[in-house]
Amino acid sequence: MRKNRKNNELREIKFTKDFTKNALGSVLVEFGDTKVITTASVEEGKPKWMDKDDKRGWLTAEYSLLPSSTNTRCQRERTKISGRTQEIQRLIGRSLRACVDLEKMTDLTITIDADVIQADGGTRTASICGGFVALKIAVEKLIAEGKLSKNPIIEPIGAVSVGVIDGEVCLDLNYEEDSHAQVDSNVVLTKSGKIIEFQTTAEGEPYEYEQMLEIFNLAKQGIDKIIDIYDKI
Repeated sequence: MRKNRKNNELREIKFTKDFTKNALGSVLVEFGDTKVITTASVEEGKPKWMDKDDKRGWLTAEYSLLPSSTNTRCQRERTKISGRTQEIQRLIGRSLRACVDLEKMTDLTITIDADVIQADGGTRTASICGGFVALKIAVEKLIAEGKLSKNPIIEPIGAVSVGVIDGEVCLDLNYEEDSHAQVDSNVVLTKSGKIIEFQTTAEGEPYEYEQMLEIFNLAKQGIDKIIDIYDKI
């Protein structure tokens, strides 16, 4: 049994809207002691690699850990980003693209930036949740400004980490819990329960099929609660 929370209990989650003034959408998202600034910036046009006749817009993401966000200072990734950073920002980007109709974003590119200012586990899942809220704020402003005629968001998405610690399945791990987990999972789902990402890895002993189902079901319970919080922001 974990120390300060029940196994099925989320950390305290908080979203602070309009945290910065320049981005069209900005949010400070907090999962316990993990804090991430997520912003949505909008540019006219689409990436050069997209075909000229392609009617879709585009959505992409960038992720970074600020040097003082971890226990020991991490280096800025000035010229070459690490494999971990590439993996996380691709995860954020494809998760958010899964919840939008890009054909309703013609000739627009939305970039979600996730900058971790304090890391205590679950930075990628917090970034996805904060990224969705920043995206939602930006879309609402684009519609109000007449730059979008239709809302491209199909349905909300949420993300959470789950792990197996001493044989017990636990929701929303902090850094200490994650470092002792025998199984580590990051789950991204739509509000209707469709799966966008189900990354589940054994760190030691292989896990059982029944544990996989328990991990998924616990993640869904947590994501349902997170998505409910969106409506109260």
